[in-house]
Amino acid sequence: MSDQNVRRALEQRLAAMSPAIPTAWENVHFTPTVGTPWQRANLLPASPDNTMLGPREWMEIGIFQVTLYYPAGTGSDAAQTRAEAVRAQFKRGTTVLHGGLATVITHTPAKAAAYSADGWYVVPISIRYQACIAT
Repeated sequence: MSDQNVRRALEQRLAAMSPAIPTAWENVHFTPTVGTPWQRANLLPASPDNTMLGPREWMEIGIFQVTLYYPAGTGSDAAQTRAEAVRAQFKRGTTVLHGGLATVITHTPAKAAAYSADGWYVVPISIRYQACIAT
């Protein structure tokens, strides 16, 4: 259940951005519209960290990957502006809540190098998180 609460909290924060753009959520049918920017959201959990907590506590850690897709051949400004907005939405220290679980953004979101793929200008953004789980 902890991964579900982490996912929902992060996805809700992304969905709350303005202006909204179409989003490909995990395991939900999505067909991008040619010429219209969109984004993909993926939760990439890592192995839990329990090295410093008690026997009934651990840290869920991982990356919330937001990948922006903008039409190729239209320049980088719009995509890079959106990337900076995503980074601001998930700035280091931000806490998001869902199901009584607090998920904290632990690092400034990292923008990877943009690349071209299948008619899109693609900008990946990695958002590192952690959530303390107690049973």
